[in-house]
Amino acid sequence: MKLAILDRIGTLNAEGENSIVALKDWMPQPGVLDAVAQLNRAGWQVTLATNQPGIGRGSFDVNELNAIHLRMQREMAAVGARIEAVFFCPHTPDDACSCRLPAPGMLQQIAHRYGAEPHEVWVIGQDLRHLQAGQAMGAHVVALRVTPTAEDPGLGQNVPQYDCWQALADALAPDAQQAASPAAD
Repeated sequence: MKLAILDRIGTLNAEGENSIVALKDWMPQPGVLDAVAQLNRAGWQVTLATNQPGIGRGSFDVNELNAIHLRMQREMAAVGARIEAVFFCPHTPDDACSCRLPAPGMLQQIAHRYGAEPHEVWVIGQDLRHLQAGQAMGAHVVALRVTPTAEDPGLGQNVPQYDCWQALADALAPDAQQAASPAAD
């Protein structure tokens, strides 16, 4: 089992004001669609975990969130990529729930749903809370620094870091990248 749990805001798409990304503003990070397709070709189950406190605050509702994820799925499908499932925490930081990242509850839920042990899970993102949740559950953690403002998450020397989605996909799924290349004559 190869299970990747991606962060959305700042990792799959650019971060909006107060981390909120409206449907009209959703735009995938450069290379993410092809990278997810490459992971899929290599047999990876790719999921999404995201904090969405705007729901708890009443800034937007689940229908608006679903519209963003539907657009994301359509754009993924257009290049042969797919996100198997989207998990989100609708709570605000004041709610002190177990599913809000950096608590590992949401990631543990995803692993349980897929029957994956922590050592089979790869938590990928640029948000420190997302990566800390992965470390707390004992998963592999990979830091993406795909935006110019991304900072070193400071998680230690054993955390691989990539500056672009293609480098990450080539590292985790090198055979799928080669399989997608035109055959040499």
